[in-house]
Amino acid sequence: MTHDHPAVPERSASRPFGRLLTAMVTPFTRDGSLDLEGAVRLANYLVDEQGNDSLVLNGTTGESPTTTDAEKERLIRAVVEAVGDRARIVAGVGTNDTRHTIELAASAEKAGAHGLLVVTPYYNKPPQSGLLRHFTAVADATGLPIMLYDIPQRAGTAIATETLVKLAEHGRIVAVKDAKGDLTATSWVLSRSDLAYYSGEDSLTLPALSVGAVGVVGTSTHFTGAPTKQMIEAYDAGDTLTARTLHRRLLPLFTGIFRAQGVILVKAGLAAKGLPAGPVRPPLVDATADELAQLRADCAAAGLELPE
Repeated sequence: MTHDHPAVPERSASRPFGRLLTAMVTPFTRDGSLDLEGAVRLANYLVDEQGNDSLVLNGTTGESPTTTDAEKERLIRAVVEAVGDRARIVAGVGTNDTRHTIELAASAEKAGAHGLLVVTPYYNKPPQSGLLRHFTAVADATGLPIMLYDIPQRAGTAIATETLVKLAEHGRIVAVKDAKGDLTATSWVLSRSDLAYYSGEDSLTLPALSVGAVGVVGTSTHFTGAPTKQMIEAYDAGDTLTARTLHRRLLPLFTGIFRAQGVILVKAGLAAKGLPAGPVRPPLVDATADELAQLRADCAAAGLELPE
């Protein structure tokens, strides 16, 4: 399969991965092994029913810390084959080891991914010069467009404005998943580069759009995808009242999905809907009955039903 799918929507330079992306959970079977059949079903649901333009696989929400390199590649192949003709598949390949990240990038490209998500190296806290070298080395080693993932509260290091502006000069570094929570910093980068910004925090999507972001890489969008896309499209069309109304309506789930670690509640909610999810892998733990009850309440407050 080639990496170019003419039918895939929204491939403009300003919106390289469309408007709506979901960081997809990785379904497991009851015994904790990879559920590729379930992943295909879930991907179809996210694209066909929730309206995703792209799916992010093997991100943190996909439990990338506890899936093997071979599992990551098998997941990409299966999902590309299932929905790659109508959505772009972005593979999470970031680690805190440049060499390993480049290996994962090559594997994802070979498996048919359309783009890469590369997180800031975590725990080892490289200086900005190290971040510049890391991201540039990965971009030099692949033919795929790259979305940087700036999430200092998890990585321990922020990508500085100057570093982002320099990285934007690389032809393959085209986008940022912005989970910094600093719209002033975001505004400065957007004023000095042509990077496409995607909100990495569901509840900040509308504020981010107001300073020039183009969409979201969501978690609650496993459930809120269709109305979240409607919110983005309303804002793009100049209908800020509709966008604000939808933002406020969806807020209980935008935030509620993170009452526990995001993947825990997404998997619990998907299971309640009869969709593939399965257990989480240790050290995560599955949602409690109380957490599931709270998720149901948050869904109801957002105008969405989660079956009993």
